[in-house]
Amino acid sequence: MKLYTYPSAPSPKRVHLVLREKGVEIEQHHIDMMQGEHFSDEYRSINPRMTVPALQLDSGVLLTEVVAICAYLDEVYPQKPLYGDTAEQRAMVKQWDNRVAFEGLTAFAEVLRNRSEAFKGRALPGALNVEQIPELVQRGWQRLEAFYSVLNDQLSDFDHVAGDDFSIADISAYVLVSTGRWIKFAIKPEWPHLEEWFTRMDARFTDEA
Repeated sequence: MKLYTYPSAPSPKRVHLVLREKGVEIEQHHIDMMQGEHFSDEYRSINPRMTVPALQLDSGVLLTEVVAICAYLDEVYPQKPLYGDTAEQRAMVKQWDNRVAFEGLTAFAEVLRNRSEAFKGRALPGALNVEQIPELVQRGWQRLEAFYSVLNDQLSDFDHVAGDDFSIADISAYVLVSTGRWIKFAIKPEWPHLEEWFTRMDARFTDEA
């Protein structure tokens, strides 16, 4: 397998944390997004979507969606499963991982991609050039506020995002909160359960670094 990646970006970071949890190392090719390498003809010939991460399987199949990459890695390396052990657990994990992605990470992307000079003409990932819509910045802030409150409520009853056990939903939520700092969106005092959870997760990933 070969992983095309830019580790500090949110989607690749989710994959790297999965690999870290699994204790697995695979071949990596770093694509410098700051230098626009994901737009190069060379990378486009590998991944026409021009996004990272991308996982090239030994069979020749290319996975370009982070949810597919994480699910594949969890199945191939089943030690320390990240999607639960029972049908109910798997359903809850997928439900919360999807909520983190849709309600949290897309809201973060709305803010970042619609106000940063670096994303002018590139407001959406992928091959399509899309202009920024400044009005979406405020909507993104509102969505983040609402979802952080949802996470805080969930974590008032459970140790982890999808229940009592650590899962891929915790990885996705950790990436959301940690990269939220890029847009100066921080955990507020009225979200103490989210703060306590994030402190635990930050120690977990720092210890494993």
